[in-house]
Amino acid sequence: MTDIAAAPNCSDKGRSFRTGGTVDGQVDPTNAAQERAWDGTEGGLWAAHADLLEQMPARYDAALLDAAGIGPGARVLDIGCGTGSLTRKAARRAAPGLVVGVDLSAAMVEVAHTRAAGLGNASFLRADAQVHPFPTAGVDVVVSRTGASFFGDAPAAFANLARATAPGGRLALLTWQAPSRNEWFVEVTAALAGQPMGGPPPGVPSPFALADPDAVRALLGGAGYADVQLTDVREPAQFGGDPVAACDVMADLLGWLLDGRDAAEARGALLDTMRAHEGPDGVTFGSAAWLVTAIRPG
Repeated sequence: MTDIAAAPNCSDKGRSFRTGGTVDGQVDPTNAAQERAWDGTEGGLWAAHADLLEQMPARYDAALLDAAGIGPGARVLDIGCGTGSLTRKAARRAAPGLVVGVDLSAAMVEVAHTRAAGLGNASFLRADAQVHPFPTAGVDVVVSRTGASFFGDAPAAFANLARATAPGGRLALLTWQAPSRNEWFVEVTAALAGQPMGGPPPGVPSPFALADPDAVRALLGGAGYADVQLTDVREPAQFGGDPVAACDVMADLLGWLLDGRDAAEARGALLDTMRAHEGPDGVTFGSAAWLVTAIRPG
C-alpha cells in the first residue's frame, strides 16, 4: 500500500508514517515566521493544553468528516493537524486506509502520535505541507480543521495539495468566517486588550485568512480543484468546563495582547468574560465557520 507521507524515490523522506514522529526539515521561506511560532512557544502551549484546545472546534467535526466523504480504505491527509483529534476520528472512518496528520509543530506532533497509539492506521509528520513532496495523486481526501489558513504562499500550498489529490478525490476544510462573526474572538481579545480588536489584514496568515468566500473559490480553483462549495455552519466554540482554566490558557496563548496593560486587570476581565459564558455545556462562545468542499477533477 502506498505510503502517502513519503516522497517517491527519496529515501530520507520515504519512511513509513506508521513509525510516527517523522520529520521533514524542508520549510518554505514564506513560512519561516509560522515555523518559529508553531515549532516554538505557541506550538508548545497548544501541546501543553491539548485537552482544552482540542474541544474548542470539536462540534464541527462530524459535519466536516461527513463532507469529506471518508470511507473504509480511504487515504487521507489532515493538514495542520495539531494534536491530532480530527486525524484520529478520520482514521476510524478510513480503516484500514492510511491517515496522516501534518503539522509544523514538533511538540504537537509528538502529542498527536502518543494519543493515536492505539490506531494502527494513523500517524503524523512534522512538515511544511506547502512544499512537502507528497506522492502525486497519492491521497483520496485532504481535510483540515482551521489549520489551512496559515500558509505563507496559499496558492502554492493548495496547488501542492491538489497535485497530491487523486482524480475524483475530495478536499474538505473548516475555515473561520470573519472575526466579527466569531464571538470567541471578539470577546476574548477585547477582554485582554481592553478594547475591541479588528481582525488581521486580508491575505495575512491567520485563523481568518480563508474567511472571504470569493477569495477561497478563486484560490482553490486556481490551485486545480473544481466544484468549490462553501456552506455556512455555526456551532458553539467550547473552552472546557472550568472558567479559570479557560482564562489561564487563553491569556497564555494571547499574551501579546497584554502589552501596555496591567496583567492582573486584563486577566480579571478575561475571567469575568469566561464566567459570563459558563453554562450546562461548560464555557462556550458563539462561532461561525465555512465548510469548504471541492473536487480534484478526473
